[in-house]
Amino acid sequence: MSTQTKNQLKFILPSLIGIFLFMFPFPIEDGITIPIAILAGYVQDLLAGQLSLIMMIIIVVTAIMTVYAKIGGKDALARTPFFQNLFHTSWFWTGTRVLAAVFAIMVYFGLGPEAVHGPNTGQLLLDDLLHVLFAVFLFAGLFLPLLMNFGLLELFGTLMTKIMRPLFKLPGRASIDSLASWIGDGTIGVLLTSKQYEEGYYSKREAAVIGTTFSIVSITFSLVVIAEVGLEHMFIPFYLTVFAAGLVAALIMPRIPPLSRKSESYIRDDAEGIDEQVPEGDNLWTFGYRKALNRASKENSVYKFFKEGGQNILDMWMGVAPVVMAFGLVALIIAEYTPVFQWLGTPFVPILELMQVPEAEAASETMLIGFADMFLPAILASSIEAEITRFIIAALSVTQLIYMSEVGGLLLGSKVPVNFKDLAIIFLLRTIITLPVIVLIAHFIY
Repeated sequence: MSTQTKNQLKFILPSLIGIFLFMFPFPIEDGITIPIAILAGYVQDLLAGQLSLIMMIIIVVTAIMTVYAKIGGKDALARTPFFQNLFHTSWFWTGTRVLAAVFAIMVYFGLGPEAVHGPNTGQLLLDDLLHVLFAVFLFAGLFLPLLMNFGLLELFGTLMTKIMRPLFKLPGRASIDSLASWIGDGTIGVLLTSKQYEEGYYSKREAAVIGTTFSIVSITFSLVVIAEVGLEHMFIPFYLTVFAAGLVAALIMPRIPPLSRKSESYIRDDAEGIDEQVPEGDNLWTFGYRKALNRASKENSVYKFFKEGGQNILDMWMGVAPVVMAFGLVALIIAEYTPVFQWLGTPFVPILELMQVPEAEAASETMLIGFADMFLPAILASSIEAEITRFIIAALSVTQLIYMSEVGGLLLGSKVPVNFKDLAIIFLLRTIITLPVIVLIAHFIY
């Protein structure tokens, strides 16, 4: 077999398997999902009784190792660079991981005030969301190299450059991140973006834009949201509304602060970004295909594939789960036990009244509570009588995108260069940008 044929097979076979696992729409009883999500669901069912304990242990071990690395200094884990990078972190993140461990123990054993371990706060995270993250990270982390390492991003990146660059000021390969999020899960998009950024393919600005704008809510979860507000029969106009509002936000957000002010520098000094110039004599397809074969030719080790996949899994379990536990729980406690989000929503009352949205006061209470968890607005909206208002709230909660119990927490736990202040501002801007679009379409529909 010639080298050319070998490289073609190395590109085509793993890429097709990756596309199947991460992007192939699979019909199930509850709607549409992807094979990765089916595998994740199987593991969740298999380990249903043990996953809360497993996640508590992972979070506690992470905190212990982080404290050990902090006390031992930079050389404590020097023999294993991966673990050194994972556990040697700043005092802020060390404190976050310790807080997450304390929270996880309190929730698992039902210790302390109910605000911490109640069904709508701690239990929602440890007994529900973290189960999903455990299973999704297990398979997404293991098989992510199929999308990243065998040329698929190089081919798509070249083909999509003429769309992504002028519209969104992003490399063409960002299209794969958004597609994986859309069909699969926003968590997969964040994981893929973070890994691309760490490998030097995205600048700080590009990684921040992709992570906060294109790690979009999956079709499956959108079905859950629209079902919660009792509008399943409106799913197609609902999702078209979400798509339209999300597209407007994606066009505007990269062009305004804070995203527009992010540095064009890279995480590593030796990173060169992506060469998107098509040489003379080539077209987009031939150039992209040649780049894909060149990338595939560098993959020669099955051991390296599984080692990288295993590191991805540990990176997400230990790097992200504690952040989701700490920040997510604090946000949920504030949302559940204080009127803070109701106060913050008060300025939206006259705006909603001006836009002729029925039950404006009830709707205003849901405007910003989605920052804690995306499902909270739908739960609150389910008691609102006006169908158009329920429609607007459901669509807005999906397009706001940044919620601390999942995507927000994941972004903070990843290497993507955004902080809590950035996420709060981006959430507010997305609300301001997408609300008029959603209300306009809703009035047209109703």
